[in-house]
Amino acid sequence: MRFRAVFFDAGETLVHPHPSFPELMSEVLRREGHHVDPAFLLQRVHVVSDRFSRAADENELWTTSPEKSRAFWLSVYEIFLGECGLPTDDGLAEKLYAEFTDLANYGLFEDVPEALERLHGAGLTLGVVSNFEEWLERLLDALGVARFFDVRVISGVEGIEKPDPRIFELALDRAGVQAGESAHVGDSPVFDVDPARALGMFPVLIDRRGRYPNAPGTRITSMAELPEVLGLP
Repeated sequence: MRFRAVFFDAGETLVHPHPSFPELMSEVLRREGHHVDPAFLLQRVHVVSDRFSRAADENELWTTSPEKSRAFWLSVYEIFLGECGLPTDDGLAEKLYAEFTDLANYGLFEDVPEALERLHGAGLTLGVVSNFEEWLERLLDALGVARFFDVRVISGVEGIEKPDPRIFELALDRAGVQAGESAHVGDSPVFDVDPARALGMFPVLIDRRGRYPNAPGTRITSMAELPEVLGLP
């Protein structure tokens, strides 16, 4: 078998806000007396990826402390509220932050457990390499999948964030494998695919929402495709 280890991003690769980011946001706003269609919010989710990119460009390292994370997400929610024509100074952003940091409001994508079982059963070392707050450890445990991941490199713990190659190098070192013996699966060309490829890892873009139909390289739309892509019998 070509690969000895497979690493995964977390958000929008393994886990997601439940039932979805726009639906959860819409529900929180509804409880506060504001009716905003999830479809309207879905059209504006680029706000999050744009903010991620700006943070990376400015070396903001937003996951590395609770204070930085809170400030980052409050800025995201305030942008969303502004797009919706809602006030940004009456505590709505704080309420959204509380909901999106509640472990109970997250779930696994349905295609994840079976794929992890199959890869783990094939003897591969599995790991997580994610720009996420330190509570990702607790979330993976709560969702029943922590047992699959022998290696966990979480930016909120390590103090480095993708696309910094050091976060991938740390994962490779902990797994005891060379870059060419590993694959990395994630939903972002910038934060997952490009830096993994630059190190010599095999990058797999998971594009469940069809955002990157013309992306070069290996692209899948479901985790069910991953074992075959990795050459598992």
